[in-house]
Amino acid sequence: MRAVNPLRKTWIALLLIGSSCLLQAAPRHIILILSDDHRYDFMGFMDQSPDFLETPNLDRMAARGMHLSHAFVTTSLCSPSRATILTGQYMHHHRVVDNQRPVPEGTRFFTQMLQQAGYQTAFIGKWHMGHDHDQPRPGFDHWVSFKGQGTYFDPELNINGRRQTIEGYTTDVLADQAVQWLRSRQGESDQPFMLYLSFKAVHYPFEPAPRHHGRYEDRPIDYPLTMANTESNYQTQSNWIRTRRYGIHGIDHMETGALDKDPVPSFDDLYHRYAETVHGLDENIGRVMDELERQQLLEDSLVVYLGDNGFALGEHGFYDKRDAFEPSIRIPMLAMAPGWIEPGSRSDAMVLNMDLAPTFLEAAGIELTEALQLDGRSLLPLLRGESVSWRDHILYEYHWEWNFPATPTTLAIRGDRYKYIYYHGLWDRNGFYDLATDPHEQVNLIRIPAYKDQIASMREQLFSELQASGGLVLPIRPPAGVQFYDRKLPR
Repeated sequence: MRAVNPLRKTWIALLLIGSSCLLQAAPRHIILILSDDHRYDFMGFMDQSPDFLETPNLDRMAARGMHLSHAFVTTSLCSPSRATILTGQYMHHHRVVDNQRPVPEGTRFFTQMLQQAGYQTAFIGKWHMGHDHDQPRPGFDHWVSFKGQGTYFDPELNINGRRQTIEGYTTDVLADQAVQWLRSRQGESDQPFMLYLSFKAVHYPFEPAPRHHGRYEDRPIDYPLTMANTESNYQTQSNWIRTRRYGIHGIDHMETGALDKDPVPSFDDLYHRYAETVHGLDENIGRVMDELERQQLLEDSLVVYLGDNGFALGEHGFYDKRDAFEPSIRIPMLAMAPGWIEPGSRSDAMVLNMDLAPTFLEAAGIELTEALQLDGRSLLPLLRGESVSWRDHILYEYHWEWNFPATPTTLAIRGDRYKYIYYHGLWDRNGFYDLATDPHEQVNLIRIPAYKDQIASMREQLFSELQASGGLVLPIRPPAGVQFYDRKLPR
């Protein structure tokens, strides 16, 4: 490690006063890399990953840092999840409940607090909290974004208030913007920085870079156990689950245009394009990592990668998120800080996307007080490899959307072994699963008498904790956007 200059020593001393004692000096810079709809198990170093999938740069992060193997979102939907990351709060506190509306006025992001602590901040990529405008949001000194979902090719970017169309593949373009911003700081500033790079990839419809299209075309697919439309897969499940496979987020419908088209497209094509888009995402993460390494910034940086939510690829007949099944709520999460996080380490603790805001604030020396109204916990003890008392369950919430009505309002509690799921407003059965004996959640045990007490206990805990937190007031919003209500008929 290079010699520490006097100014650096002073900064470290001030940092240690305002934060818990670290094994050695905390990283100075913070880089958050976010993807969209990246499954937790689509990383090459994982045993569950497809054999053909190549993610050498995510593999590099895992080898040099920590894999947080049990990372989850509190709401598996783009805008609510992104608001949770920025605020450190549950959806029922930040009130971003769907993809149609902007962040409520007065919402405070952790980046604003970093600015107050002397950080230079940059946001590059997909914002997606409200479709109407792409103007710079509070908390960022440098801004590069686009409206809504954006496009995979030739994006029109708002760069610090001025729009510019840039030719190329959007994942490449956003990585270019990140590298350019990092280079613009080179040799000019000793100020700590926070870079938030938010990729559009791998959001549906999956469009890989032309150089990668067809890369995995003929590779065999290991279809999920619960994908088959069989009696054994659905006889214990809620009725809405089988019905959804014929809706716009089901594999027996599959969105192909504004609403519908026959015949149903190829699931294999969907799967292969997804994998190719993940590969292109990984390639560009590597470009940013290489730039950090070239500038010798890595040793002073905390780099975190995660997805904004999970994504089903055939499980239960779905291709989407929103529900409380594992492929929807579990996300990839990696953290790297050379010399600070042990290389090749792994934590199996249940961590949440709302834990990132307190993590970054504490790493910046900001005291985590009740006044900050954070629902998450700092991950720093876990990242340092400390033995610490941690949560033994997580809560999940999703509110029914007028735009995509196939998935009901869903509240869930997940422990180390059992998961209880409550569906609000349906004449249907709820869910209870033993993740130890049934990791694919194929058999719903909600009506098994032997689990009656366990089910009642988890249901009571779910509602007690939500009530104490103010999470039982379900918002009703005026309809906005297009409603995709149609469904195929079972054949």
